[in-house]
Formats: sequence, structure tokens, C-alpha cells
Amino acid sequence: MDFTLIETGWISVLPPLIAITLALITKEVYSSLFLGLFSGMAIYVAYAHEPFVAIFSHTFDMMAGKIADNAYIIIFLALLWAVVTLVSRSGGSQAYGRWAEKRLKSRRSALLATSFLGMLVFIDDGFNCLTVGTVMRPVTDRLRISREKLAYIIDATAAPVCIIAPVSSWAVAVASEVSETGGFNIFLSTIPYNFYALVTIAMVFILAFTGKDFGPMKHAEERALSGKNTTYSEDEKTDAKGHVIDLVLPIVVLIVCAILGMAYVGGWFSGTRFSEAIGANPAAGLTLGAFAALVTALLLYLPRRIMTPGSFVESVVKGIGSIVPPMLILILSWSLGGVCRQMIGTGVFISSFVSSSSMPLALLPFIIFVIAAIMSFSMGTSWGTFGMLIPIVTMICSADGAGSYLVPTLGATLAGSVYGDHCSPMSDTTILSSTGADCPHINHVETQLPYATLAAGICAAGYLVLGLFLG
Repeated sequence: MDFTLIETGWISVLPPLIAITLALITKEVYSSLFLGLFSGMAIYVAYAHEPFVAIFSHTFDMMAGKIADNAYIIIFLALLWAVVTLVSRSGGSQAYGRWAEKRLKSRRSALLATSFLGMLVFIDDGFNCLTVGTVMRPVTDRLRISREKLAYIIDATAAPVCIIAPVSSWAVAVASEVSETGGFNIFLSTIPYNFYALVTIAMVFILAFTGKDFGPMKHAEERALSGKNTTYSEDEKTDAKGHVIDLVLPIVVLIVCAILGMAYVGGWFSGTRFSEAIGANPAAGLTLGAFAALVTALLLYLPRRIMTPGSFVESVVKGIGSIVPPMLILILSWSLGGVCRQMIGTGVFISSFVSSSSMPLALLPFIIFVIAAIMSFSMGTSWGTFGMLIPIVTMICSADGAGSYLVPTLGATLAGSVYGDHCSPMSDTTILSSTGADCPHINHVETQLPYATLAAGICAAGYLVLGLFLG
């Protein structure tokens, strides 16, 4: 449905402010986003002199329109989580763990192998946390590496890797938020400016290689070396029939076929340049890759009786159901952004305000990084944070003279969102990391926080310097 743009002035900034404020106060992102969306519709209806009931009809019209506009993204995420669930239940992770346990003989080799595996499993952060933890926990326990260190490596190679991986659920989510300013190509452009992800990944490998720790993590490692990890539970035994190939092959097929799918949909096989082809309709190409991985799992598991047809279908349904909560965040944030841009003129007001203000644009990446970090830490969700901030950032950077700040500031938005999510005790990634490592949750939070904050401090300084160069 097409809406008429009405410039409502300063009141147009209230919907995103309401959503952000409520999220920080209540620590609950779903109702906060919905109330922000609802308030935006109320403003539009009041200025347009429409009946009160139009608030509700326009709200659901906007949501339905955004679902239709992003249908391929929804299908891709559903198929991706179906594949994730299938691979998790196949026993491939346990098989890889048994294979690795026979070959890794030193603490350094185990830490590096854990880090590399975390880098490899980049299609989704939740899948990464549980897979890497299940695979490497027996190995790290045998070599007396603390569960806290294992949880840190898992967490640091989950969201920070997913946010810069072109073939991941995070890439599609971010690209959908910036679809009106370049979509997938804009996401790719933010990767060099996502300082937190890059610094965190570098820290993981430096710590794994040197074995040098500090703060609470050092004490946890000393306890592990002395054999005093008495609070940990015993690993559950599994009778899964899976092999290493059951973990590796579906993921490889997903990556290869997703890239080929993006190239095919974009016309690469018809002569379009590859760089242009993969950005034409990435969600459609990624959907083809996810479906190819699903078919691969079917052909790999059923003939060998790793799964029955009934358990296969059950896993697919469970996987699709798992994507509903983050998908709801996306739909609500898409709709809130649509109200602000298409109906009440938030972008017009913010652009004119920035153009006429004396705020130094050089500080913009740093300020947005700090705001995103605080929001994400308080709410425990990076998706909800960048879903709220990206529309505001694109509006700010649409002002005259601010265009060169768009990509770096978007990179700072994603970096701050991941940092807050990385160390928030309420984050699902933090919880899944401690679960995957079988580490007490509070222990994981306490030992990880100094490492994450050190990386964030380096990033904050980097954004200050970057702003000066851009200016």
C-alpha cells in the first residue's frame, strides 16, 4: 500500500525514541518496537485527519507490505535454521569432536583449532555456539583448558564473525535494513569499518597462540590447570550415527551454492559482472543455497538411516519455528523504519536538522558506536539495536555533506551492536556460548567482559581517528 508522506517536524523523531527508551527501560524489544511503530501511525493518522481505527489498519498494512517486500529473506532464514537444526541432530558435530580429540595434543593446537572452527561455522551465531562447544569441549577438557576460555572463544567467533560473513543470517538481516541505500553492497562496504569484529577476531587468535591471559580469565585458567573445575557437569553420551562429513558437507554446499545462487540470480551467467551480480538480489541467491543444503542433508542422512523421514521433517519444522523470534524483530524494525521514512518524514527532519546544526560530523562514528554499545548491552540484542539505529543513521547521513559518513557510521553501528551483545548477560549469544561450553553463565560473563571491553576501547579510539580523517 502506498502512503502519502506528511512532514510532521520534530514530532517525527518520537517513534524511534519511544522504541529505544522503552527497550532500555523494559529490556524487552518486541513490545518496544511495536509501541514505537504504533505511535508513528498515531502521529500520521492525527496529521492526516483520518479516523482512529486507521491506526490499526495502517499498522498491519505496513507490516504486511514489509513482509511481502522481504519475502525471500524470510524464506532464506527459515531454510537456514532448518539446515542448522538438521546438522545439529545428525551427530556430525560429535563425530568431528572425536576426530579432533585424536589429533590435538597441545593446549595451543586445541585453542587454535577451536578458533578456526568458530570461524568456519559462520552461517549463524546460535549454530556456531552450540556446534563449536559440543565439538571442542571434550578436547579442551582433556588438555585442562578452562570452560571460561572455551566459552570466550565460542562467543568471540560467533556474532563477530557472522556480522562480517557475506553468507550468513546476519548479513541478510543487515542488508534488509539498508535496502533503500544499497542493500547487500552497502553491507559489504561496512566490513572494513566494523572495527570491533575485526579486533575481536584478531584478539582470539593472539590469545590462542600466546596463551597469555589477564584478569578473571587468568584465574580461571590457573584453576583449570590445577584440576579444580569441580562445578562443571559431565558431558552427555550420545549414540548418534553421524560422521564428520555430516557436519562439513551441508555447510560447504550451503556456502558454494549460495555464492553461485547469488551470481545466477544477478545474471552472472548471462554476462553481468560478478560484483554486480551478487548484489542484485542476494536474498534470492542465498535461498537457493539454503535449499541446496537442505536437499544435501536429505540425501546424506535418510539413505544411511541417520534420521527417519519423520525425524527429518520434525527437525525442519523445529528449525523453522526457531527463527520466529528474531524474524519478529526484523518485521517490526522494517515497519518502524517504513513509518519514519515513508509516512511522517523523520528522515526529512533529521537531515535538515543535521545540515543546520553545528554538530561536528567527525564525531558521528564514535557517538553512534557508543550509543549502539549501550543499547545492545542493556537490551541483550544486536538485531534489535541495529534495527532501531540503522534507519536513524541513514537519515542523518542523507543530509548535505554527510554522505561520506554513511558507510563508516553504519560499520560503527554494527560494531557497537555486536560489542553490547557480546558481553551482555541477557544476550542469547552469551547464554548459548556458556551453554555450549557447559560453563556457569556468570563465570562466562565475568571472564569475557575485560577482553570485550579492551577490544571496544581500541575500536572507540579508531572511530575517533576515522572521523578526523573523514572530516
